[in-house]
Amino acid sequence: MTRRELLSLAAAATVAGVQRVSATPAPAAPVSIAKTPTYGDDLPEIMAKMFDQIGGAERLVRNKTVTIKLNLTGSPGIRFQGRPLGSTHYTHPKTLTAMVHILDRAGARRIRLVESAWATSGPLEEYLLDSGWNVRALQAMTSKLEFENTNALGKSKTYSRLHAKNGGLVYPAFDVNRAYEDTDIFMSMAKLKNHATCGVTLSLKNCFGITPASIYGDDAGKNEPNENPGKGRGAVCHEGKRQPAASALPEKDATTPRDPGYRMPRIVADLAAARPIDIAFIDGIETVTGGEGPWIRGIAYAKPGVLVLGTNAVNTDTVATAVMGYDPQAPRGKAPFVNCDNTLKLAESLGVGTTDLNRIEVVGTPIKEAVFKFAGA
Repeated sequence: MTRRELLSLAAAATVAGVQRVSATPAPAAPVSIAKTPTYGDDLPEIMAKMFDQIGGAERLVRNKTVTIKLNLTGSPGIRFQGRPLGSTHYTHPKTLTAMVHILDRAGARRIRLVESAWATSGPLEEYLLDSGWNVRALQAMTSKLEFENTNALGKSKTYSRLHAKNGGLVYPAFDVNRAYEDTDIFMSMAKLKNHATCGVTLSLKNCFGITPASIYGDDAGKNEPNENPGKGRGAVCHEGKRQPAASALPEKDATTPRDPGYRMPRIVADLAAARPIDIAFIDGIETVTGGEGPWIRGIAYAKPGVLVLGTNAVNTDTVATAVMGYDPQAPRGKAPFVNCDNTLKLAESLGVGTTDLNRIEVVGTPIKEAVFKFAGA
């Protein structure tokens, strides 16, 4: 490569203020879209067809341990307009039931459900019960099912340290519950939503929840983890007012902006580079628009009637962002990234996946037929 070609590549790498860290073209993989108006009995069939469109569930999971990161953001006691949590901002029990059925039939060796349950280190099963889930019915589906609250050490004796590809943007590595490393396939089951400090919360932002509050929480120990955390991660992650417990690696540069709109998109991108998502599933049958949960003023209930599935999280989130009526490559200041940097572009800069819709094969329903305009679109 000549010097002129190298300079041209470097110039092309800077898009919307995001400097590309990796010179290798970010990967692209097919993404499936399906339209369905309700969480009906045909959901397993619809989702199985989506898997077939991206290469088949059996090819992905047979004889493998599959770890599913749920989206159970915020306390189960906080509801929007009295609606079921799964109809607004939580993973819907029926999409999970359908997913477990598909994975079990495809020959998965083990199916592990994980989430860093809000402000508790208690059993995930209890948190699900508080959220209105029929845990006994889930357990009756297959003997392969396991549950793990990853907000603390849990059932393991040590944490895993996951290093971010290309060194990361804020954190070079994360200490997490071992469930996120001791797995063959990692799946993010997300909701189609906006987010206050990331613009959108899809499969990438859902995985912010893999950070244990025992280490990255506001009441984390100064030197060692607090194995009974009772708070969120505002001070450490969103605002950078303190470092995580000293047992984990600190951020790379404590002089960078403390603005959540700067920090959170970068931390989410770092997590995607440290714990790659093998299957990204986004539920937009029913959701909320204008924010990630009932604590955000101005949100509204919505029924986009759409599902999105892919094997590359950046590709999948890029397509989902377009389905929401936005430009996935929009710069800061333009919806949905009005008050934050573009998480998708930051993850792309780390080589996780492309945000170029022209490089992503969309199968099933075309984007133009699935568009449901979210806030500001």
